[in-house]
Parts: sequence; structure tokens; C-alpha cells
Amino acid sequence: MSKFKFPTAYTVLFMLIAAIAALTWVVPAGQYDRVMNEELGKEVPVSGTYKEVDANPQGIVDVFLAPIDGLYDHNTYEANAIDVALFVLVIGGFLGVVTRTGAIDAGIERVTKRLEGRETWMIPILMLLFAAGGTVYGMAEETIPFYALLLPVMIAARFDAVTAVAVILLGAGIGTLGSTINPFATVIAAQAAGIPFTDGMALRLAILVLGWLLCVGFVMRYAKRVQQDPSLSIVADMKESNEEHFLANRSTEETELTGVRKLILVLFAATFGVMIYGVAVAGWWMAEISALFLAAAILIGLIYRLNEEELTSTFVDGARDLLGVALIIGIARGIVVVMDAGNMTDTVLFHAESAVSGLSSVAFINVMYWLEVVLSFLVPSSSGLAVLTMPIMAPLADFSGVSRDLVVTAYQSASGIVNLVTPTSAVVMGGLAIGRVPYDRWIKFVAPLLLLLTILITVVLSVGAMI
Repeated sequence: MSKFKFPTAYTVLFMLIAAIAALTWVVPAGQYDRVMNEELGKEVPVSGTYKEVDANPQGIVDVFLAPIDGLYDHNTYEANAIDVALFVLVIGGFLGVVTRTGAIDAGIERVTKRLEGRETWMIPILMLLFAAGGTVYGMAEETIPFYALLLPVMIAARFDAVTAVAVILLGAGIGTLGSTINPFATVIAAQAAGIPFTDGMALRLAILVLGWLLCVGFVMRYAKRVQQDPSLSIVADMKESNEEHFLANRSTEETELTGVRKLILVLFAATFGVMIYGVAVAGWWMAEISALFLAAAILIGLIYRLNEEELTSTFVDGARDLLGVALIIGIARGIVVVMDAGNMTDTVLFHAESAVSGLSSVAFINVMYWLEVVLSFLVPSSSGLAVLTMPIMAPLADFSGVSRDLVVTAYQSASGIVNLVTPTSAVVMGGLAIGRVPYDRWIKFVAPLLLLLTILITVVLSVGAMI
């Protein structure tokens, strides 16, 4: 009898699309009335206006159309996925050109040599930087280029692909979970709830700091074990193939760090710095960031004196390496497309609204948290979830003696913890695909941490409801 093998991310996502489509045949269709919120610039649902509407069950044709529609469908809750998919392809081309120059290999060799014996200290430093991006501006899609950069470094330091993925995904993820001034989560949610976003800052800072300490300790403990005994790796059976894949361009001889390669590394780092500034300060999105990396790829290719054919073919080959990641983004968004087309989203929200009515303060906020967890699987966008749920859920807090800022904290904590694992998130599935980490292995790795974070959030929310 052959051993069961967990299906790939593509199959998992298609199965979820089919399951949601099947539910549209049995779950009553319904909608809330919506009004334009001028402050948010979006339409928001109005509490007490839910009504059943004509069903629109999704069939087999809709299931196969969903991944295609998912790439360009634009709805109230999320931006077009085609922007993110194209960004991924451009990033692949950019990294292909930089790798061709040998600058990354030379830089990795210098870093690993200088950190020899102290490699684990990379983990808290990098996770602090990613957490800062998460809490300040909700760093998510912007983490994608860092995977290809960090994976070779971690594997060369005798860690594994899971360690590299965890540093980025958990680092930025805990920052978003403990958002403080993140405009795409905390600020939008507070505006939708009708309160200043600074309300409740102390509790969110507590979740951020304690959650970051938990994540760093968890990842460092795992990384040290793998470094000492590679057989303890979650992906131990993939060790040779991962080393061949991520370190394929490294020769046995040390790569010379020439003046040209030093300049390329400076431009490489500067490109990421400009990206972070553009997103956090100038309000850039995927189109502007993609243009930045395209320009940087061309500039670096010219500095290294690649001819026109070498530059274009190297860029295309690099984009081809991340084509699977781009496809995953469309498939993941297809789940939301089917659910919205079947008029299920508001029905789920209506039942969530009914579930929390009349509860005590502590029970209310904890039930609210778990309802937001469920809704986060259906709407993985943090801003989309805020626009959808806060106008309905925040007013209910007034009747249970809970401050509205605590509802915002419950929402962003739920959204943050789900977006560490949800298969409906292009960021999660894309990062795992780049790192070649099977989804079931990731769940096995992160499950104990999720339990610890859940306990932390429950305690903080309960204390917040009692004071």
C-alpha cells in the first residue's frame, strides 16, 4: 500500500473552491444594505438590514472560472490579485538578474563567514525588522521578494527552508497581529468602528511585544535543533533537493566580492529600502513597486554589462521560476470570488452578529474573537475584513459593556493569527511555494505556536474586558 501524500497547494485550493461552491447550494443567500462611508471611501454594511435574497448557487463552470476571475475580480474587500501576481513575476525576473551577477552568492559567503557560530542571532534581528513593517504598515505582499533572498542565507547557515519561511512569515505576521498604527488594519477598523485608532494602544502593544517574544523563541529553538541535527527538520527528506535548488549557483570556490558586485549589492539593498519608503510614506502599491524592481533589474544588468539578449533571457527565466507562485495567488482569490457570487458572505456575518448578542463582557469579546477567526478564513484581507465586520460588530459591544477599541483588537488579532496559516491567503501560500515547504508540514510546524498565541490573546482580551 502506497503511503498517503498530502496534496499540493494547488489541489488544496481547488478543493476549497469546490467545497465553497457546494455550500452555496445549501446556505441561504442574503445581503445587508450598504451605505458609503466617506471617511473610508468604501461601502459598509448597515446593522439590522440583513435580508435573504435569491440564491445564486455556483456550479462546475463557476469552479473552473473562479481562479481566472480571482486574478482580476475587484470587490469591496480586496484589491485586484493580478497586480500581486505580476509583482511576483517581476520580482522573479529581478532576482534572476541579480543572481546572474554573482553578487548575492558573494554576499552570502561573507555574511555566513562573519556570523559563523552566531548564525541564530540573525533570527531575532530579522524578525524584529519584519515585525516593525507589520505593525507600522501591515507588511504582507511586500515580504515576497525577501524569501528568495533569505532562503539561501539560512540554508547556507545550516538551517532549513522552514526556518527562513518562519522568520519572514511569522515576523511580519506577528507585527500585523499586534498592529499599532497599521493603516490597513487598525486605522481602517477604528474608523469603521467610529473611534480614534489610538484607543486600545496599550493592549495591542502588549500583544505585539509578548507575541514577538513567543515567535522568536519558538523559531530560534527550532533552528538550533535543526542546525545541530538536520534529521529533526520538518523537511529533512527534502534537504538535498533544497540545497541543490537554493544553492545551485554557488561554486565550491569562494566568489570574489568585486567592486562591481559591491555596487550591485548596494543597489539591491537600496531597492528594498525605496520599496519600504514608497509603501509606508508615498502610498505606493503593486504597480509602482513592480516598476521599481523592473527598473532596478535593468540598471543592475547594465552595470554588470549583460548584453540585451542576456538581460532579457535572464529576466524571463527568473520570472518563470515564480510562475507557480503567481498562479497560486489567482487560485486563492478564487475562493472569495465563489463565496461572494453565491451571496454567502453576508449570511455568515448575520449569524455571527446573532451569536454575540446578549453575552457578558468577557464571553462577548472571546466569542467575537472566534467569530472573527472564522470570518478571516473567508476574507483573508485585513482591510476587507475590517470594512465588512466592524460596522456590524462594534455597535454590539455597547450593549455588552465592552469598549469598541477592544473589538478592534479582537478583530486584528483574529485576522493576524489566521493569516499565519490560512490557505486562502496568497501571501501564505506564495511564501510556502517559494520556500518549497508543503502546506501540511507548515501546519505541523506552527501548530504549537498558534496554541501559545491563542492563549496569550485570550488572556489579554479577557483582562481588557474586565478593566
